[in-house]
Amino acid sequence: MNMRLLHTSDWHLGRSFHGVGMLDAQRAFVDQLVARVRELSVDVVLIAGDVYDRALPGVDVVNLLDDALVRLTAAGAQVVLTSGNHDSAIRLGFASRLLEKGGVHLRTRLQELDVPVLLPLGGTGTDSVLAIYGIPWLEPRLVAEHLGVDTASHFEVTRAATERIRADVATRSESRTVHSVVLAHTFASGGISSDSERDLSIGGVGAVPLDLFDGFSYTALGHLHGRQSLSAEVRYSGSPLAYSFSEAKHQKGGWLVDVDRSGVTAVEEILWDAPRKLAVLRGTLDGLLESPEHAWAEQAYCQVTLTDAQRPAQAMERLRARYPDTLVLGFEPEGAPAASQASYSSRLAEAEDDLAVCCGFLEHVRGREPDTAEQAALTEALENVRLQEASL
Repeated sequence: MNMRLLHTSDWHLGRSFHGVGMLDAQRAFVDQLVARVRELSVDVVLIAGDVYDRALPGVDVVNLLDDALVRLTAAGAQVVLTSGNHDSAIRLGFASRLLEKGGVHLRTRLQELDVPVLLPLGGTGTDSVLAIYGIPWLEPRLVAEHLGVDTASHFEVTRAATERIRADVATRSESRTVHSVVLAHTFASGGISSDSERDLSIGGVGAVPLDLFDGFSYTALGHLHGRQSLSAEVRYSGSPLAYSFSEAKHQKGGWLVDVDRSGVTAVEEILWDAPRKLAVLRGTLDGLLESPEHAWAEQAYCQVTLTDAQRPAQAMERLRARYPDTLVLGFEPEGAPAASQASYSSRLAEAEDDLAVCCGFLEHVRGREPDTAEQAALTEALENVRLQEASL
């Protein structure tokens, strides 16, 4: 009997993209996922953590996950999910025993590290089984004592967790053939991070070594948002949607894993359609407004870096006339005079007169000197102040 798994992770339901809500895009992803489950006869959908983007998700976000689980199980798939660093393990794991009866298996508790979801792979007396284990996000300071380790590090707690799983696999293998799949939400060495994974390491905490997952038939990782293979048996599915402009070149997707009595027989990529393209543009304002090669970006979310020697006036308004969804605007002047190393306060102290103070302030806050008309307006305003003071 063949068992087909679909490896996903990092849904981050409820997340926004630079202030733009993404619930509609996330609903569209769920639609794609359900369609693929039906089309490809997927037996199990794996979600390797960060199901939500916040520990306290909104009601509409919870409703979206509820709808997704109902539709996936109605399409014939079971769901196995674990919690990530963005989730509340306690809240996400609520009613797990009841949900298991409906085909949704939550693995968010340390006590369940070595309690697998067991699925028969056929044979006489079902002598071959698939055992799916879940390792939630392990915060070392909080779980070290429970896992019996002296050093509160990601390496030590992850090693303790995988040792518990190996021990359980060994015990079950005494009576039948066991093929093990492990979900883990962690930062494994060899992975390539992107900006939208928050707090990958704090206080020098590094990645866990890849060999902690040796011996498992397949390890479904979550936490990094780029889909990638660390080895033939250890992979990140990445997030289904881009959550930062550093992911503009990602091809979002997941992994389709086939398992039978002999073990994992095939792993294939599954791709998700992106609801909107991301454009990372760089150049002068006039060049970006006139260049025909950027026409495709008019329908994309845009991050723009202007390289004009002086910061153009009304830059965002002018950009949005052509690129209406410009969300991030930065300035990196090319060919401009080197910025003074002196602090603003010291330069202010060296100003020759009031007009120089005002002009220096404008240059400091907006990145360009006042033009002739602005200098004239400042001169007139200062003269009016002097006249008012003289009349007092």
